[in-house]
Amino acid sequence: MNPKLLEILACPRCESRPPLAQESDEMLKCTECGYRYRIVDGIPDLLPEDGIAPDAPTDTK
Repeated sequence: MNPKLLEILACPRCESRPPLAQESDEMLKCTECGYRYRIVDGIPDLLPEDGIAPDAPTDTK
């Protein structure tokens, strides 16, 4: 994920900036609220309903 892109993305749940950190090649994580978002084919899926709650297990397959 391009670091410049991470600078402008905002978490759709808490909207603080810059909260998103790349957790892995397939996952972004909000440093404020803990929600995680999948990266699919290099594109972050930041739809609020697709976010993964902080206490939910991560399955990136």
